[in-house]
Amino acid sequence: MQAYESGSPGVVVKSGEALSSPPSRGLLNLLSPGGLHSRLSILIYHRVLPVPDPLFPEDGHAEIFDNQMGQLAACFNIISLLDAIQGLQEGSLPPRAACITFDDGYADNAEVALPILQKHGLSATFFVATSFLNGGRMWNDTVIELIRRAPGDMLDLSRMGLGQFEIGTIPQRRQAIHDVLGELKYLPLESRQSCVDAMCAIIPVIPSSNLMMTSDQIRILHHAGMEIGGHTANHPILASMENKAARTEIADGKEMLESIIHAPVRLFAYPNGKPGRDYLSDHVKMVRDLGFEAAVSTAHGAARTGADLYQLPRFTPWDRGQIRFILRMAQNMLKIAETI
Repeated sequence: MQAYESGSPGVVVKSGEALSSPPSRGLLNLLSPGGLHSRLSILIYHRVLPVPDPLFPEDGHAEIFDNQMGQLAACFNIISLLDAIQGLQEGSLPPRAACITFDDGYADNAEVALPILQKHGLSATFFVATSFLNGGRMWNDTVIELIRRAPGDMLDLSRMGLGQFEIGTIPQRRQAIHDVLGELKYLPLESRQSCVDAMCAIIPVIPSSNLMMTSDQIRILHHAGMEIGGHTANHPILASMENKAARTEIADGKEMLESIIHAPVRLFAYPNGKPGRDYLSDHVKMVRDLGFEAAVSTAHGAARTGADLYQLPRFTPWDRGQIRFILRMAQNMLKIAETI
């Protein structure tokens, strides 16, 4: 591992930035002093849009992400997830250690997020669901785009057992999307896809085919020094599958990514990621047996020395204001992460 103390050659935080918010750094030093008593904050992102989305204005976009990366660089030692894993094992994490991760494999990760990360001198890990590369689309994005652009003020999905929805206003469309996604998320893969296909047949909209990354963009991230991690092939809820099918999902995603970057894929993110609900102890064992060195969940909290490396917690502070952003990060450090 590199040395990350302020003033050392390997420090990520620039000296001018390190002095920009001493109260924040003081609080964070108390919570994460480094070494055996450090707490590792792992942030999770999905999309970084170039401009705000009128339908979901609170979602992350370039300006917000740029501001957050500046705050992180000023207040935390941002290290690679692989370095963090080594630090957890050895009890040698730097003070205020943090990692940045992305899930799913959206094209804007390469097009928008990567230049911002490079601007701030930061590294990140990108967990990619491989079946959607090169023109594919995740089921939830299909639903979002269909309802976003559906004509009229009413949407009748009764034939799918989903009911009818008012969509005359932006809040109504947002609520319809929320309700439909909630109904479909935990269906078996085949049933869920059948419902989505039926929606495509009755809503006269052609969703975008460029939401997800291409193989070339995966290689661009890899060559830029970013870590590429596994996220299954089809992003299923592993806990809802037979074990053989779940193992195939995990293994196939790893194999395809390794064929793209010609390097080992050593890290994994459980789809959806809630311990005991979205993945089970069998899946933790599968990930370990398939040769991954660590895995991350979406349980809130910060990892500590001796943490289960195959169930590392992650968190996203959505607050836009600098003070609330840092306070939310500090609050998350106090949580004991859920595992199974």
